[in-house]
Amino acid sequence: MKKTANRAQSAVLTRKGIQSTLVSVAGIIGRPVKDQDGRDLGKLVDFVVRHGGETYPPVSGLIVKVAGRRAYIDGARIAKLTKDEITLSSAKVNLSDYQRRSGEQLLDGDVLDHQIVDVNGLRVVRTSDLYLAPLDKEIRLVGVDVSFRSFVRRIFPGTFGRKPGVDQVIDWASVASLADDGGVVRTTATREALSKLRPADIADIIEDLEGREQSALIELLDPDLAADALEEMEDDELQGLLRGISDERAAELLSHMEPDESAEVLRDLDEEHSESILAQMSPAMAKQLRRLVEFDETHAGGIMTTHLLIVKESDLVSDALKLLVEHRERDISDGVTVVDSKGKLLDHIQIIELIAAKSSEKLETLVKAPFPTAVSIDTPLEEVIEEFSNNRGSSVIVVDEKGKPVGRILADDIIDAMVPAESSGLAQGTGALS
Repeated sequence: MKKTANRAQSAVLTRKGIQSTLVSVAGIIGRPVKDQDGRDLGKLVDFVVRHGGETYPPVSGLIVKVAGRRAYIDGARIAKLTKDEITLSSAKVNLSDYQRRSGEQLLDGDVLDHQIVDVNGLRVVRTSDLYLAPLDKEIRLVGVDVSFRSFVRRIFPGTFGRKPGVDQVIDWASVASLADDGGVVRTTATREALSKLRPADIADIIEDLEGREQSALIELLDPDLAADALEEMEDDELQGLLRGISDERAAELLSHMEPDESAEVLRDLDEEHSESILAQMSPAMAKQLRRLVEFDETHAGGIMTTHLLIVKESDLVSDALKLLVEHRERDISDGVTVVDSKGKLLDHIQIIELIAAKSSEKLETLVKAPFPTAVSIDTPLEEVIEEFSNNRGSSVIVVDEKGKPVGRILADDIIDAMVPAESSGLAQGTGALS
């Protein structure tokens, strides 16, 4: 994934005049907060922001050291913000010590020197500085600087000056910040930007994060996208991630993964942790995964996915097409698996065949050679690979002792199975369905 960062700026940082109004958070911390008459009220300790659906979160308050206390001042009272000081519209100050409320984030305490995700650049970076600017009649967080230059400027005040260059600043709209009091900052723009990334890119980003911040990024993702990303992660990284999130969240993610992938993950967990996660799933899902976990990974049952679209030979073509449409959200099949009245495997009919047929036709009229390759649950992997190679199909159907289809092994699962593991000479992983 390691790519050069894309520093393309959004409209806010390229607006005329915005560069001249940028104020460095690191540069102003510790500077005077004054009343409307210019008298010092105290020293700035931190900025407070609350994240909602807005792309550029407004400053909701200030934490100011007044008479030895950390007082909170509402952000609406900021009359003027410069790189050197803050002026308030009134001198009234509540001297009660600041108490953090749910959803509040401290820019100096929570974000500076913490990891964030640069969504455009597909990278994890550490913040060197943050920038505020007046926008839509409020003081808002608009950018983040991750350059070494800014880091040096903070450590050695006066070095390089305190004025940022816009080419060094990443627009906040392309950033996922992962360090508020609950570990997650939810912004509409961030979620939309993340949803456009490939699962493999997100997996790389997750692996570059540390502990709590890994969990925070997972919380930002839609469950299906998060599950797809987890399927792309290295086994040891995934195990570490699951240890850092709640059993409930782990159960949700595993429920959205392909069954064979979920079973592989559960096999690698210790029994107590695995059972704790399964206990948070629906009874049907837990039963399905427990069954898959019991299968030997060196046999067909151990690498199959149980996602099948099964139809009867007496069903109509229109019924099969409707079923495919209903499951279009999950790209789990290139067609439907046809069974007889007793549930035994007859054929696997491709989508193209269904589209070409009359919708009123019964599926039995489409059942014909060449028939799909089928193996039993306990067929050794070597034989599965040989069968797949000899027949050159897109998948192998797995059947039980009665000839009823119970799963499929797709081409990428076969490829993974052919990659020798370091210890046993047999594959340990199974590829994600795509």
